[in-house]
Amino acid sequence: MSRFVDRVVLHATAGAGGNGCASVHREKFKPLGGPDGGNGGRGGSVVLVVDPGVHTLLDFHHRPHAMGRNGKQGQGGFRAGANAEDVELLVPDGTVVFTPEGEIVADLVGPGTRFVAAEGGRGGLGNAALASAARKAPGFALLGEPGEQRDLVLELRSLADVGLLGFPSAGKSSLVAALSAARPKIADYPFTTLVPQLGVVTAGEQVFTVADVPGLIPGASQGRGLGLDFLRHIERCSVLVHVVDCATFEPGRDPVADVRALEEELARYTPALGGDLADRPRLIALNKVDVPDAADLADLVAADLTAEFGWPVLRISTASRVGLRELTFAMAEQVAAHRAAQPVAEATRVVLRPTAVDDSGFTVEDDPEVEGGFVVRGARPERWIRQTSFDNDEAVGYLADRLARLGVEDALAKAGARPGSPVTIGDVTFDWEPSTPAGVAVLMSGRGTDRRLESDERISAAERKAARQARRIPRTDAELADGS
Repeated sequence: MSRFVDRVVLHATAGAGGNGCASVHREKFKPLGGPDGGNGGRGGSVVLVVDPGVHTLLDFHHRPHAMGRNGKQGQGGFRAGANAEDVELLVPDGTVVFTPEGEIVADLVGPGTRFVAAEGGRGGLGNAALASAARKAPGFALLGEPGEQRDLVLELRSLADVGLLGFPSAGKSSLVAALSAARPKIADYPFTTLVPQLGVVTAGEQVFTVADVPGLIPGASQGRGLGLDFLRHIERCSVLVHVVDCATFEPGRDPVADVRALEEELARYTPALGGDLADRPRLIALNKVDVPDAADLADLVAADLTAEFGWPVLRISTASRVGLRELTFAMAEQVAAHRAAQPVAEATRVVLRPTAVDDSGFTVEDDPEVEGGFVVRGARPERWIRQTSFDNDEAVGYLADRLARLGVEDALAKAGARPGSPVTIGDVTFDWEPSTPAGVAVLMSGRGTDRRLESDERISAAERKAARQARRIPRTDAELADGS
């Protein structure tokens, strides 16, 4: 037997990007034909896709972990690694995506709507893409980025036009069965219905959906009974119908008190999607008028309900089908009015938010855990750290060049950093030393090395001149004196 699941936690892990390749073209009589390492492939993303054929989140209940494939590594001969295919997860129409803290990140409405739950990692650049005038044959390549990892809460909010409200055993399920082809379980004990039941109703030219919201009792908005779990299913309803049991024998129960109690619960409930449930049009259906005592009670309270709430009141019986036609057309009229009042849907627009002119893309803060330390935060510095192979000195030197060009070193100096100060970027901590000019790698002693990282050697005047030509570094007073 299938289960209805409307809230799950999804653990999405995207695939990592493939590493770039460090390769040099070789053929007969051409021992050094230049770098020809290809880029790594992109990792596969985890994507949520709305499918009208899916009506529950049950699959995620059994399989809460979703993982994307990794991209392929680049190869020599300028061969790029293959991109991994995205993992598409089918979700019901009306699924809302939250962060674990309760912030809405996506509202998936409409067949085919897509949302990237976890972005695949970028592939690393090969040494062919890293070659430049200052670094003609790089002896390194960039690593692929790890895929994004996110924990998301998925909640289903039914896309019904009409929501049926009422105490347990008020006849909501019977009304759905009488108006549509839906066949919910019906019994004479409370909380028979444990999941929302949807039915499609036709009234003339109008076709709309009706949902039975189960388990609403006083205190539902505070978690009593089943109401807190299913109150969210009425957030999208355009019309609310109170189904009132006029044949109940419970002490202290009467139609006016029932409607008043449920309206108090609705007033306390705050829809996560925004809006106010008080603005939704209402109807009151006095049910079970086929019972003589219930019919008499309905006649007595109809005027009181109209006077207190001002909503249309109809007398119905799901057993004898009395008043169902009138109720159906009354609901259709309210639904049609709501649809006509909705704005015309516009084409999807892409909103561009350019970066501010003075936004450097990173920040330098004092490290609260290390005395005298600093923390550099920013998307680009942290990404560059992840892409760097720290067992290759040339790759580390290239990282230093990138950080210097971004302005990280200048920002650290302004923040008060001194040689030897611990600096953390991402998950890497190192002792900061003001870098010597970039471009020294042009005169490397071997591929994969960087003489700036060799503490027992000094940078020669020729090396500094090459660096200055590469980056236009001003000459020192001594250099100006000797004409170098």
